[in-house]
Amino acid sequence: MITYKIAAIPADGIGPEVIAAGLQALEVLAARDGSFQMNVTTFNWGSDYYRRTGQMMPPDGTAQLKDFDAIFFCAVGAPDVPDHITLWGLRLPICQGFDQYANVRPTRILPGIQTPLKDVGPGDLDWVIVRENSEGEYSGHGGRAHKGLPEEVGTEVAIFTRVGVTRIMRYAFRQAQSRPRKFLTVVTKSNAQRFGMVMWDEIAAEVALEFLDVSWDKMLVDAMTVRMVKDPKSLDTIVATNLHADILSDLAGALAGSLGVAPTANIDPERRFPSMFEPIHGSAFDITGKGIANPVATFWTAAQMLEHLGEDAAAKRLMRAVEAVCASGVMTPDVGGTANTQQVTDAVCEAIRTTNI
Repeated sequence: MITYKIAAIPADGIGPEVIAAGLQALEVLAARDGSFQMNVTTFNWGSDYYRRTGQMMPPDGTAQLKDFDAIFFCAVGAPDVPDHITLWGLRLPICQGFDQYANVRPTRILPGIQTPLKDVGPGDLDWVIVRENSEGEYSGHGGRAHKGLPEEVGTEVAIFTRVGVTRIMRYAFRQAQSRPRKFLTVVTKSNAQRFGMVMWDEIAAEVALEFLDVSWDKMLVDAMTVRMVKDPKSLDTIVATNLHADILSDLAGALAGSLGVAPTANIDPERRFPSMFEPIHGSAFDITGKGIANPVATFWTAAQMLEHLGEDAAAKRLMRAVEAVCASGVMTPDVGGTANTQQVTDAVCEAIRTTNI
């Protein structure tokens, strides 16, 4: 039996609630499968840790994580802690420290979940958004001068490197190549951002020559939002910069019915470091402690983690269980149901245990 070492970081808000749900489902899945188990270590880092220590995680936090097979992470953010402190204090140091340069966000409409899009249902919206996750607009370069004075200036420098753009473009083309439609859309803003974004377009064309079986097109990011709403069937695999894909993937989650069903994976494709898996819905302090957080995104994120670990059959079993439960109407209020977090979790676990899926 294979034992996987998993670092769980529930972090803030609803994080502990949904990570607990995800771990419960993984435990049942491992028992049903019988060929693997999860050895989970929980790290209680986040805003509570910050209030006690002045840091979101210890200075050697990444060193503590580096020998794990994967990181199961939820979300950072608290009303009384500035967002840039929570993000740059925990999530981004892990992503950048472990060079998790591919952020992968699948989106599709699950059975039983209503989309706000007219005449669109399961099968009509089935995307994978690949987000460059290490540089671009979130490089962390820039500064402020003359603070508090009328002439105060703040700069935020977006950094695009040939290495960074080429490797994410190759990753995206490989993702497209692995899917039935073999179709990629490259998103930039090269009409207005005439240096880094033009380089994105040029490198996309260069990398496309390595993948002659993949068709591709390109869109400006503003036009892309319209296309996602008006013509979702025309899209399949999408690649965009750190900022653009961050925004587009939240839109994608909303179009699929709720951010509560949207997963993500922060991948080091070269497997030098552990990759990190997190639902994208954020800490959701408005519903923290109410027991109604949607665990579906965490289950889907767990399935991505299983795929990364090579447990494809278990990942498929988990997603089939989630789909069966959603189709049966056992869902949380954010997607029109009346069940609470634990009821959805119990239903998914029961589906894993007892049905031939």
